[in-house]
Amino acid sequence: MELVDKTFYIVDVFAEEKYAGNPLAVVRDADDLSIDIMQRIAREMNYSETTFIFSNYRYDEGYMVRIFTPEREVPFAGHPSIGTAYIIQHEIIRKPIETLYLNLKIGRIPIYINYIEGKIDILWMEQKQPTFGRKIDRRIISKVLGLDKEELDGRYPIQEVSTGLPFIIVPIKNLEAVRSIEIDKRLYFRLIKDLEAKAILVFSPETYDKANHLNVRVFADYYGVPEDPATGSANGCLAGYLVKYRYFDDEKIDIRVEQGYEIGRKSLLYLKASREKNSIKVYVGGRVQMIAKGLLI
Repeated sequence: MELVDKTFYIVDVFAEEKYAGNPLAVVRDADDLSIDIMQRIAREMNYSETTFIFSNYRYDEGYMVRIFTPEREVPFAGHPSIGTAYIIQHEIIRKPIETLYLNLKIGRIPIYINYIEGKIDILWMEQKQPTFGRKIDRRIISKVLGLDKEELDGRYPIQEVSTGLPFIIVPIKNLEAVRSIEIDKRLYFRLIKDLEAKAILVFSPETYDKANHLNVRVFADYYGVPEDPATGSANGCLAGYLVKYRYFDDEKIDIRVEQGYEIGRKSLLYLKASREKNSIKVYVGGRVQMIAKGLLI
């Protein structure tokens, strides 16, 4: 199939400046592309995800969007949602709006947009109600991560958490341990074989930047991403986890999370979450930088 005049964009998501954050490719007017072609494009782009905007629906009805990693389509992901919403507002709508909706495979996801002097500042994504799944033995995870069991924070469980895409959440005692992680891929794939979650988020209360509250690393070889520089969906799961287990001694958080520092992509994510009766509300925010625009031919 020949691709004609398919505009695409490259953006850095969760980036305070260009060439930080998590790079994303966004393709417009993709409604005539087959699943196979979208997968091939995502593989060629070779970013952690590539998104496809099907057509220019009115913003109050939402925009149909599909998300692909180099390996497979996924129903939901955080940095692609925020990066795609930025392109929709900046390149399609082209006027200030406070809310737009993405119609993803998982369902409708609202994006809220803050502005400074008429320019987009932070985009916030409201995630699905977090669900909490299986708890995992500390000894097993420590071997997968190449750490001593004592380097994991035993005050909190290691657990599968999902706000649409599940992750294994692992609390680590300090930054030194986080930095020393080396994934044993054989043990990693053995672990995830029988789990819903296929990726691992580790976090530490020690940070590189003292203005931040947590340092995070995300490992997702299953999706073709050995280490992800910024992961909105995973951090949404983390936000729900932090509230459920009162990690900051509160059932409400408003924090800054650094990710990607170990691989030279200094990302910054903003997390807000709070318990409301029997549910937890989760919001993930960040800035987006435009890098490039071109045509698929």
